Amino acid sequence: MERPAKSIEEIVAQDSRYPLDAVNFVRQGLSFTVEQLKPARNEPDKPRHISGAQLCQGLRALALKKWGFMARQVLQNWNITTTRDFGEIVFLLVNHGWMQKEPADCLEDFDGVYDFAEAFDKYYETSLYE
Repeated sequence: MERPAKSIEEIVAQDSRYPLDAVNFVRQGLSFTVEQLKPARNEPDKPRHISGAQLCQGLRALALKKWGFMARQVLQNWNITTTRDFGEIVFLLVNHGWMQKEPADCLEDFDGVYDFAEAFDKYYETSLYE
C-alpha cells in the first residue's frame, strides 16, 4: 500500500470538523475492534472486514473502557455526537488513503447505529443501579 500524500495532521488542519484526538481515537478504535472480532484460530490470516455498525460498537466499547461515564462528554468535546460522525471521520481517512473500504461500504452505514444518550448515559445509569 502506498503512503498517503498528506499526514493525518494536514488532513485535520484542512478539514477542521474534528480535532486530531478524535481522528486518532477512530484509528485506535479500528484496531481495538479488529482485535475484539478476531477470526477463529484456524483462520488467523483470513482478512477481516469490519462493517460500519461493528466499528461503531467497537468505538462505543473503547470509549466506555477509556472514559467510563465521561465517554459521551469526551466525544462531544470532539464534535462527535452521532455514529454518523464516526463515519465522517472514517471516510475522511479513506478519501486520503489512511483507511480502506470495500466497494459496498458507504457513509450511510454509520447512520443511526445507536443513540448516544442511550448508548453512553443510560448504560451507566442502568449498571450503577443494578
